Amino acid sequence: MARPDPHSVTDDTQPATRHLELDAQVDFATRRLTCTTTLHFRTAAADAGPLDLDTRNLEVTTVTDTAGVALTWEWLAPDAVLGTPLRIHLPKGTTGVRVTSRTAPDASALQWLEPSMTHGGKQPFLFSQCQAIHARSVLPCQDTPARRISYRASLSVPTGLVAVMAAAPVRSEPVGAQTVFHFEMPQAIPPYLLAFAVGDLASKDLSPRSRLWSEPGLLDSAAWEFADVERHLTAAEALFGPYDWERFDLLVMPPSFPYGGMENPRLTFLTPTLLAGDRSMVNVVAHELAHSWTGNLVTNLNAEHFWLNEGFTVFAERRILEALEGPELATLHAALGRNDLDAAITRFTKAGTPELTKLRTHLTGIDPDEAFSVVPYEKGALLLKTLEAAAGRAAFDVVLKSWLQTHRFGAVTTDDFLAHFSKAAPGLLEKVNALRWIDEPGVPDDAPRPTSSRLDAVKALTGTVPSKDETATWTVIEWQLFLEWSPHTLTSAQLTTLDERFHFSSSKNAEVHVAWLLLALHCQHDVVLPAVEAFLNRVGRMKYLKPLYTTLHGRASTRALAARLFEQNRPRLHPIARSVVGGLLAKTT
Repeated sequence: MARPDPHSVTDDTQPATRHLELDAQVDFATRRLTCTTTLHFRTAAADAGPLDLDTRNLEVTTVTDTAGVALTWEWLAPDAVLGTPLRIHLPKGTTGVRVTSRTAPDASALQWLEPSMTHGGKQPFLFSQCQAIHARSVLPCQDTPARRISYRASLSVPTGLVAVMAAAPVRSEPVGAQTVFHFEMPQAIPPYLLAFAVGDLASKDLSPRSRLWSEPGLLDSAAWEFADVERHLTAAEALFGPYDWERFDLLVMPPSFPYGGMENPRLTFLTPTLLAGDRSMVNVVAHELAHSWTGNLVTNLNAEHFWLNEGFTVFAERRILEALEGPELATLHAALGRNDLDAAITRFTKAGTPELTKLRTHLTGIDPDEAFSVVPYEKGALLLKTLEAAAGRAAFDVVLKSWLQTHRFGAVTTDDFLAHFSKAAPGLLEKVNALRWIDEPGVPDDAPRPTSSRLDAVKALTGTVPSKDETATWTVIEWQLFLEWSPHTLTSAQLTTLDERFHFSSSKNAEVHVAWLLLALHCQHDVVLPAVEAFLNRVGRMKYLKPLYTTLHGRASTRALAARLFEQNRPRLHPIARSVVGGLLAKTT
């Protein structure tokens, strides 16, 4: 028995899935999907034997082969991380299996929103979030990036609602009181990129190959915010080669969406917190677009090599931003990233888990959602930046493009990275001591730090109350850096003047607003508590929930408030966010 992924029961000695067919009925009343899932194998079973599939809290009713002949099946022992595996006993020559099942009302991949939790307030909303290992809560599958699959799907939804999917739309048809939407994904994807949403949705074309979807009331503002998407596509293709997914459509999610974005191919999901009204947060779009090459095209084999997805993507994102906005802006983003990386390393070190600051991790028995942090993102990008500096950009770009071309539509490990770069650029890995980056905790002391005159200007004013003239040319990123670098010894009088002068409490930019709230909380400037409460009552993005709840929970005077706000907002948070924030608040201080 050989399992390539510690977070899946997928076994290399068993048949591998090549294509999936999903027919699902969406029932908002019971908050369940009733699914018929057909898994087609790459090759027929050579001998009689078991097929182990990942599931989590699924009700299974029938299991057959693709001809409808009943197969024997059983549940294996449940596991807190893996779920409850489904074992199907295959006769020799079996070419696929078909399973009918029903999801649990609290399936970890699904969020069901009441109309009151949406922007329009009239229709319910459903969306999926399958990364890292939540596809198994929707359907039985080999839920690992090591098993890429193409798929066909149909979603039956109440008439009046629209279903969208990270796949090519084929057609829709009325069937009684339902509308059935049909989709196809011809390219092979890892199961965590299976994604769909159902709700009151409207669309608007941004370019010949990009369409925006959102609730009708957000469509115009979102279309303005993301109007430059074609420029991003063109810049990315110039850097990394042709875009292999035909379309780059966008879906603006409800406020409870737990991430900034999710790179589902053909339909990227985006948080509404990006709608700042000034196009200042389009770096998230650049990040999700970069995943079209680094992550979606070349995918980590499992979560222990997550940096191969996210480190490469942050590096690519900043190359796109540099091409569009210039090196100074990319440097500012890199400085923000280094702030986040240093904070994460400090946090893991204090928690006694410095091993989670390595790039190549060992996660057996550890939920990947619990291990999730900015470390693979920023430390991985910093390693690639170091390699680029050592090789020279032109030479490094040749190696990077060869990596993407060699492993396209594949799943890779850190050893694959080491082998490829050693062959393509002999001596380069040794020149920067890459294994120190990969297998040792923290960041090497000689790691480069972002430098620029604009960064120096921000640092010079840190700890002061600058004038409007001194900050007249600052971007949103410079304000973020200023607030993050501000000492926690500022007085309430200084903070009051800052807010009166620069209006942080009313900022529509979530990054600036949250940086301000965190600074004020650390400085015991509790006049911001109503603003903190208002923000947590409307936003479900974990990037903001985690530091705000952690800070509130870490102060004796606001610990009860953190608990109350979490209980108050628990119903509208995504299951992943509920689990993560609940875990934070369960910790002793």
